[in-house]
Amino acid sequence: MSKDRFIKLLPGERRPGRVTLPPPMEIKARTEDTEGRLSLLEVTLARDIPRHTHHLADEMIYVLEGELGVHFDGEDLTFPAGSFVLLPKGVPHALSRATDISPRVLQISSPGGWECYLEDLAEAGPASLNPDGTFSPEALNLIASRHGIRYEE
Repeated sequence: MSKDRFIKLLPGERRPGRVTLPPPMEIKARTEDTEGRLSLLEVTLARDIPRHTHHLADEMIYVLEGELGVHFDGEDLTFPAGSFVLLPKGVPHALSRATDISPRVLQISSPGGWECYLEDLAEAGPASLNPDGTFSPEALNLIASRHGIRYEE
């Protein structure tokens, strides 16, 4: 019954997961909450995300605070608070902080599953990072490939 799926989260609350994600990520709706249709996270982009492609899901981002940089289809774009961007599956893109202030966004994946990938990354720990703190595409792909995501090396 649909009313059994009702979820209420107050400010700062998150859905529990298989593992606890770091504070810049809060799961608001898990894939199973929406019968597979989508997952929704509130994310503060603490690190730039290298160029990658989602092969199974569209990614939608609504910028709550700050400015989000998006490299898409050969263009570097900046999206201020209040902006929305749809990143269709199959098209490479990268995300970055457009200023010194990390943007806070709502990130939607349709169909869902994004939170499962992030939980797998959290379990792997710092193995996905280069010594300088940036993401290592090679290390990310070991986990990402299981979720239909491919980072460019």
